[in-house]
Amino acid sequence: MDSHDLSPYIDHIQDFPQPGIGFKDISPLLQSSAAMAKAKAQLLEIITPINADVIAGLDARGFLFSTLIADALGVGSVMIRKAGKLPGAVEERSYSLEYGSGTLAVQKARDLRGKRVVIMDDLLATGGTLGCAENLITQVGGEVAAAVVIIELKFLEGAAQLSCPLHALVSYDE
Repeated sequence: MDSHDLSPYIDHIQDFPQPGIGFKDISPLLQSSAAMAKAKAQLLEIITPINADVIAGLDARGFLFSTLIADALGVGSVMIRKAGKLPGAVEERSYSLEYGSGTLAVQKARDLRGKRVVIMDDLLATGGTLGCAENLITQVGGEVAAAVVIIELKFLEGAAQLSCPLHALVSYDE
């Protein structure tokens, strides 16, 4: 096993959250301090040269990595949450995903105008959530410099929904 390979720390759960869906679970990665250190180092290697002003984490597993990386880089972090989860005035945008639809929101008070933003989530599947987040950041005046995920399910072609560069630590072709 490659010492940089994080795939042994990802569980495969069939028929979750509904029949026919093969869920990739990052819980073993989170449980291992060694794996988290590897993931953090790999994320920093990718994100540092981007010179982001802000790291935006997607609700909810994206938060686990966005604040960690923002702190290491000395930049701010913002939350992109599901509708109804953020206080105050928000900008919202709706999207579709492989087993439903939803709405994402960012607080207007976060003022992302003119800022270089890296959006982070745990997984890219069909691209609905990350694509929505990219559009939401653009809608409020931010520049999405990149999207970064722990896992990409390449066979679902979600990267095609993004107009920014995508970086993934682990990719699955099927």
